[in-house]
Amino acid sequence: MTNSSGDGLRFAFVAHDARKGEIVAWVGLHKARLSDVRIFSTGTTGSRIKEAFPDLDVTCLKSGPLGGDQQIGAMICEDRLDALIFFVDPLSPMPHDVDVKALTRLATVYDLPMACSRSTADLILNGLLGKDIDSARAV
Repeated sequence: MTNSSGDGLRFAFVAHDARKGEIVAWVGLHKARLSDVRIFSTGTTGSRIKEAFPDLDVTCLKSGPLGGDQQIGAMICEDRLDALIFFVDPLSPMPHDVDVKALTRLATVYDLPMACSRSTADLILNGLLGKDIDSARAV
């Protein structure tokens, strides 16, 4: 599946500190399926994904609290993303809670698929790429 511009899928990846390792592991489970996806990610999350999987097309934006969340928000408004995968840590205080709410609001307003957990991210990946994910879930 490709977006309306025909350039392939474009995903944004964001993760709170306590979930950065989890999103990197999730990307690893789906590395082959993500090989044709353009990935945009906030600073540290993107750097960790890029370091672990240098063959993936990862563009690192600013750190979330330093404007990366707003950069992703602008991409949503400009129809430059096909999905947002945001592994939120619901058990830790979030000093940038307003940024989380802003991204959630924008994803809803612009009808962008958004996942806050592995299972929902699996469903979005399956829906947009149209492939079976059962083998990845078994790992």
